[in-house]
Amino acid sequence: MNQGDRYLRVIPVYVLLPPYTLLMDVAGPVEVLRRANIEQEDILFDYRFIAARPTQTTSIGLTVADLLPVPDCIPEGALVVVSGSVTPPSDAGDIEEENGLLATWLRTSIRPGVTLITICSGAVLAARAGLLEGYACTTHAACIEEVQHYAPTARVLDNRLYVEDRERYSSAGISTGTDLMLHIVSKLTSPVTALTIARHMVVYMRRTGADPQLSPWLSGRNHVHPAIHRVQDAIMADPAHGWSLAELAGIGAMSARHISRLFQEHAGLSVTAYVNLMRVTLARDVLANSRLDMERVAEKSGFASPRHMRRVWSKYNELSPSHYRRSAAE
Repeated sequence: MNQGDRYLRVIPVYVLLPPYTLLMDVAGPVEVLRRANIEQEDILFDYRFIAARPTQTTSIGLTVADLLPVPDCIPEGALVVVSGSVTPPSDAGDIEEENGLLATWLRTSIRPGVTLITICSGAVLAARAGLLEGYACTTHAACIEEVQHYAPTARVLDNRLYVEDRERYSSAGISTGTDLMLHIVSKLTSPVTALTIARHMVVYMRRTGADPQLSPWLSGRNHVHPAIHRVQDAIMADPAHGWSLAELAGIGAMSARHISRLFQEHAGLSVTAYVNLMRVTLARDVLANSRLDMERVAEKSGFASPRHMRRVWSKYNELSPSHYRRSAAE
């Protein structure tokens, strides 16, 4: 059986390695994709590594081999990931010609329908190719001026983990490539899949106040306590269930008093507040994707009545449920 047969959709991913590739820029994001292929069966991320030549020296001196040549054509719906690189040592050969060839290839290959993802200083190569003009983006702090030079109409943002602007995604420093890929996987598969991958890799689903909004489904999950995650998994799987503190304490294998204290400590909110947030999030999804009346929406979301739903809803949303439904339909 073909590897892609068990998946509903296959997304080609081309990972471009420039000269003196920063190895973490490749390993972190691609490990996210590898785990995504394990954790779910909706999308196969069919990644392959490309370069201007079959071998490439990396930032730590390790040479990678068997790299594929840059393709003549990128298929619709593909992702192109451009790794960052480091300044070559003084005794290295001239890499300007190779970088120029890669910039030319990017300029002729990236078109509407193809998503460009730059990691760290990979934004410089994209800027040289003219692919960031008119877009918001970010890059490593040391490369901001260079990106601005090559892409004068780009809005280059600093102090950002990553930036999303239409079919352009860019990350800042080295480790933020992993953050960005978790965000992309969350959008393409599900927040739960991204969260599972983050926990396996023992990294946080990080955001800053100016970054793309964290899905409410992932709120309170920025910790590594296994019992609290187990309880949160149960609540997330069925927010409408009539959860009692005793039942959740049993799932966490601890006393009700102990789980209340640990939940507040690690998740940053009370058990009741977390259950309510998950129910409100479920209600948002029901409102946006159905025409059910408010009584049925409240029932499907675990609230005792529409009045109860509106009271809890108002703590998390400025718009009323009915106004939210109208805005979601626009």
